[in-house]
Amino acid sequence: MRVVIVTESFPPDVNGVAHCALQTARHLVGRGHEPLVVAPAPAVATTMSRPDLSDAFRADAPCPVVRVPSLPLPGYPQVRVALPSRRLTAALTAHRAELVHLAGPFVLGARGMAAAARLGIPAVAVYQTDLAGYARTYLGTGENTAWRRMRAVHSAADRTLAPSTAAVRDLTEHGVPRVRLWPRGVDTARFRPGLRDEALRRRLAPGGERIVGYVGRLAPEKHVELLAGACATPGVRVVVVGDGPSEASLRTALPGAVLLGRRTGDDLARLFASLDVFVHTGPYETFCQTVQEAMACGVPVIAPAAGGPLDLVDHGRTGLLVPPLDTGAVTAAVGALAADPALAAAYGAAGRAAVEGRTWQAVGDQLLDHYDEVLHDRTAVAA
Repeated sequence: MRVVIVTESFPPDVNGVAHCALQTARHLVGRGHEPLVVAPAPAVATTMSRPDLSDAFRADAPCPVVRVPSLPLPGYPQVRVALPSRRLTAALTAHRAELVHLAGPFVLGARGMAAAARLGIPAVAVYQTDLAGYARTYLGTGENTAWRRMRAVHSAADRTLAPSTAAVRDLTEHGVPRVRLWPRGVDTARFRPGLRDEALRRRLAPGGERIVGYVGRLAPEKHVELLAGACATPGVRVVVVGDGPSEASLRTALPGAVLLGRRTGDDLARLFASLDVFVHTGPYETFCQTVQEAMACGVPVIAPAAGGPLDLVDHGRTGLLVPPLDTGAVTAAVGALAADPALAAAYGAAGRAAVEGRTWQAVGDQLLDHYDEVLHDRTAVAA
């Protein structure tokens, strides 16, 4: 099958959309299919004479990648926004695409949807980002506008795949048709309890404190400042992994916390496994991949009772769910698990067991089933 993955983000970007698009491309190649990725050019490409740079950022890519010109999102330069370009339609045509996969469609994905419709190519749209929540956070308005945009794009797709039951419900309630559940996988070989590193733990918490960690973007919508109470909890050391526009303010808001910046790959997995408790603070997650990665490492999880974590965290068995945006509840949950290592360990072991079957290979095969159904339905209609 010849598939074009049109994604709003792709490595070297580090975020959920980029990671999922990369894993999708890898799985398609592994199953003998022929994917092509179309993505915004990363920042370094904008300084060069050829902004498409089809071969310039492919060191880790399993398939050809076509880059389209992009600009940084105002106020958040880590996010690139694709500019209008003829390269997208040209790529669909040259690749002889049989199906278009739209990863987190909003800007480039909307153009990909329009191009697929003009060319008569079936399209599967993958919902990944709560853009309405982001509009609420950054603008204080625009939530309805964001939903109108998302509804228009997803309604044109042959099928929309949502990562959690909460996301399925949100899309359906906002009038998006043909929504199905498609969760995310986790690399259970890379993220595993055996990577727990006692030397690393001593460096992070030289006083023997229980290590409570957050991993993810440091941005306003993540509300990492909710860990302030944990920073003041005796016997607890807060460790924050990630970067973003909130980094400077968090250094003030989280006294005593260790901010390590962005980490990836095996280094990130070792950090996950060396935590005693993982806390996710953002209330707008359609899935929350870092929760799965912590669980795969055998680390108990504290997360808001909203969005994707509702599917991932079994309250009282693999971790604790707390009311969204409740600093006191986060602090109390951290205190409870920090004070009871045996309970935390039991939650961590149950979490590892819960995700062992959620490999990228397993969910990748589920995706192929969705593709097959969409292609079958198109053929049936044409007949």
